[in-house]
Amino acid sequence: MLLTLGHLGLAHPSLGGMVAALSSRISREALHQRFTASAAAFLRHCLHKVLHYKLQTVPIRTNLLQPFARVLLVDSSSWDVSEKLGAILPGSGGNASPANCKLQTAYDYKQGELTFLADTAGTVPDNRYTDHLPALVNKTDLLLFDQGYFKLATVNALMAKGAFFLTRLFLDTTVHDGQTGEPLDLGQVLRAAPGPRDERLVRLGQGSNQTGACRLVCLRVTAQVAQARRRRFKAHARRQGRTGSPRHVAMCDWTLLITNVPEPWVPLDMVRALYTLRWQIELLFKQFKSILRVHQSATGNVHRLRCELYGKLIAAVWVQRLHAVANTALWNTARQEISLAKLYKRLQERAFLLAQLVMGSEAQARSYLSHELETLLRHCRKHRQRSRMTTLEMLEAGFDPKLHRG
Repeated sequence: MLLTLGHLGLAHPSLGGMVAALSSRISREALHQRFTASAAAFLRHCLHKVLHYKLQTVPIRTNLLQPFARVLLVDSSSWDVSEKLGAILPGSGGNASPANCKLQTAYDYKQGELTFLADTAGTVPDNRYTDHLPALVNKTDLLLFDQGYFKLATVNALMAKGAFFLTRLFLDTTVHDGQTGEPLDLGQVLRAAPGPRDERLVRLGQGSNQTGACRLVCLRVTAQVAQARRRRFKAHARRQGRTGSPRHVAMCDWTLLITNVPEPWVPLDMVRALYTLRWQIELLFKQFKSILRVHQSATGNVHRLRCELYGKLIAAVWVQRLHAVANTALWNTARQEISLAKLYKRLQERAFLLAQLVMGSEAQARSYLSHELETLLRHCRKHRQRSRMTTLEMLEAGFDPKLHRG
């Protein structure tokens, strides 16, 4: 319990802090010896059980997401760990850390639930992990992922399952006209684009790897955004000892999105708004680190590191479920929302007391939480800002405000 709720409430998680929190007498050394491979495997099993336990909840109701059974957001976050773990969790080395841990995450936005969590070494690229994505989806699910996960085999597997995807186009991908089959020169296409937005039907790849017909959506960015992209691209090229391709430099003026979602479901004006949903998972990572402190561990013992990580992630799943139930009910009935950040902070204030109650009496803990919940959630409501729409308000309105200003 200390590895879940207890860590949520401890300002500086440590062996000493955990020992002080335990009601039974135990030394720091004895507690340290309990962090074993078996303990880590047990907590990993508990995490998987919690992830697979589903509540009978009503999905969030909003116009744009209505056609999809689930909307899965996939991304990863990494952090440096003790260099003593470099042989088990290697980092990039050099000027980077010798040891690094990465967390692969899938989050169902419609249900408000975490559906998949897996820890890997920081050197495992997202592109290698993309082979796992088709197994996460069902027919009519929508999967949103970043360019780092882009792979033609993954796209084909998603389409074969009757699922939908939306992602940025990997620029080195071969693109063919979706009707004539002729190769497309994207640079030429974009130079001839009559306005700031362009859409066409395309097929990706060639030969047996070629995908079915997809929508290529091209959105011109502002000069400021384009300049920032060029600086990052050129700096990355210099670090790798090469010069940036002029073609890729020119592409910095555009955001290129690829999807198999039908145009009647998500019109051109809403494609970018739908893709920005992916940033909701970045907000989760922010809470994971700022409140749960998943990235903070001073240990060089990999079993303790994993025990702490799995315990914190179990707490994350619990908080997400609590938020999902309350937020969905409030939005579906009153078009108001619960702030996830506020909920994490209010639970953090009560976490240590709740952990102590659970260790003493589960019934007493349930009674306390039930009594506190209504007040807690009332103070976690988002304040409406007329000048700025929330993500749900934007999706409900059915348009991207960035394209409709002025």
